[in-house]
Amino acid sequence: MKVLVFGASGMIGQGVLRECLLAGDVARVTVIGRTGTGVVHAKLREIVSPDIVLSTDKAADDAYDACFYCLGVSANGMTEVDHTRTTFDLALSIAAILSRTNPQMTFSYVSGAGTDSTERGRVMWARVKGRTENALRALPFRAVYLFRPGIIQPLHGATSKTRSYRIMYMVLTPMFPLINALFGRYILTTESIALAMLNAVRRGAPRAVLEVADIKSLSSSALPRG
Repeated sequence: MKVLVFGASGMIGQGVLRECLLAGDVARVTVIGRTGTGVVHAKLREIVSPDIVLSTDKAADDAYDACFYCLGVSANGMTEVDHTRTTFDLALSIAAILSRTNPQMTFSYVSGAGTDSTERGRVMWARVKGRTENALRALPFRAVYLFRPGIIQPLHGATSKTRSYRIMYMVLTPMFPLINALFGRYILTTESIALAMLNAVRRGAPRAVLEVADIKSLSSSALPRG
């Protein structure tokens, strides 16, 4: 299959890109972003541009089986208007193009645990994410899956682009064995999220909104790499 990846330079996106390149059933990976990944691979094509919506429009004439949308920014210090622009507006602009040009595509969106599907809760980021999820589900794709990870353990060198998160992970990394022993059912790895996203394209998922337990289950039945 041929896949599109957005946000491949972020922590989750790095994991998704790695697993796509390792997967024997993925023939080509096209990454669209504002910064390059630094990865070189025969399967990989990168489109680096300050205008990723325009780049999507130009690249979307090709036929893709899946889109893995891993773009995301922290809402810390942002107004709801600004967070809506960087989260809802951007995702829907890209998804609208892809639903028009690739309606048989599976669109997977990285959301977050605690997202507010009612769009009326008190937590700003959760409302914005909920609005984004709801709007994506209304688009005419073959399937839309909304992944809601909570605590994420980065593997295989994946790092966050947010400085405060990098510091947090530096502190937490030595403690992950204990954290996993105590709270393992709440923790996902960048690898498990990526494998679950691939497997949702391969054979579907039990529901559109996938919480931590769903993601764990879906990742465990992924195809062997090759």
